[in-house]
Amino acid sequence: MSEMRYWLWLSSLTGVRAGSKTRLLEHFGSVRELYFSRQEELERLDFLRPEEREALEPRRLDGALRILELCEEKNIGILTMQDAAYPRRLAAIYDPPLVLYVRGRLPSIDDLAAVAVVGTRRATPYGLKMATRMGYELTQCGALVVSGLTRGVDAAAAQGALMAGGSCVGVFGTAIDDGHWGGALARDVEAVGALVSEYPPGTPGQPGFFRERNRITSGLSVACVVAEAPERSGALLFADEALSQGREVFAIPANADAEAAAGSNALLKEGASPATDARDVLCDFFPQFPGLRDPGAEKRGIPPERAMPESGARPAAEEPEMESGADFVKVREPRSKKVIDKPAQPEYIDLMGQLEGLSERQLKIVGCIRPPATHIDDIIEKTGLAAAEVLSELTLLQIEGYVRQEPGKRFSLNITQK
Repeated sequence: MSEMRYWLWLSSLTGVRAGSKTRLLEHFGSVRELYFSRQEELERLDFLRPEEREALEPRRLDGALRILELCEEKNIGILTMQDAAYPRRLAAIYDPPLVLYVRGRLPSIDDLAAVAVVGTRRATPYGLKMATRMGYELTQCGALVVSGLTRGVDAAAAQGALMAGGSCVGVFGTAIDDGHWGGALARDVEAVGALVSEYPPGTPGQPGFFRERNRITSGLSVACVVAEAPERSGALLFADEALSQGREVFAIPANADAEAAAGSNALLKEGASPATDARDVLCDFFPQFPGLRDPGAEKRGIPPERAMPESGARPAAEEPEMESGADFVKVREPRSKKVIDKPAQPEYIDLMGQLEGLSERQLKIVGCIRPPATHIDDIIEKTGLAAAEVLSELTLLQIEGYVRQEPGKRFSLNITQK
């Protein structure tokens, strides 16, 4: 508990960027060491902006102690990045929240195929129907629905999950004790699953909080489904965030002239995978998560162990690589490159064999990684590539076993000459 107050102190500093907080922890080794560090030490850290150094002073724990009192009073759980229950999937994103506040019981996220279902608040009857159905089917198949609980598509997906008798995780873009956000639906989700937020009880709301929430919702998930979104929609910003984290992005098709779905239909043209049911979303994840099931497989005469792959899989030759425009990263790689259920990679692979399979961007990234490991920020700076491109390519390189992610957002090579 003595360490907890330092975690709460650092996490509640709104004047310091999330990425800077993570790098401060890497530099000092612990929040306690950071708290008692001298101002001269902070002056030597070139990644800190002047205003961030100011925000780190004065160092008072009054606010942290008050947060502890409120959490105990309101039965709110606190998870820091050092806790075993903190989702490792979320910890691996570029700027994870240092602290998660939890109401209810958080499932073992890393063991589940968590899928975020997002879309417009002004959903049409079609969008609401498809979002509800998607939430229901995902839950029936053993997946976990993650929702922002915003009215419209998000709320409909959460309701579908509850109708299926499953759990759900709601992510707040406000303080964890905000009684107005989500209303009765939030209370229902809390009863069977969990509500999470990076904002402690009593935090005043700010418009930017909802954009920041996107990285947590997608960070908890392995994929996201855009059920319905117009041309200008926060759901499209969510898809961008998911792509930058290397998540699979799906969109539910709608009529070509449907204004409410102009954005989600555009995602399909830019390379997102179409999804008309939960099997389309979960097909590739079936080998990775043995707990997934296909409730309709028996009716179709498909053995349970083969149901999910056969229900949505297509031959590799029929699924060409698809890329989007210059400002959009790849949504999906061809199956010949992305293999989730491949056997464990050996500790090292042949250097020449790897070079043959690397793209120009991947070669540039690999060339910037120096032993023992290189920070993600340095890789982005040295390659000159967009952060989203670097994150997407690093995800593919990890899947293929070319690089390893080390603690503190650092990456090391997994190759050597023989």
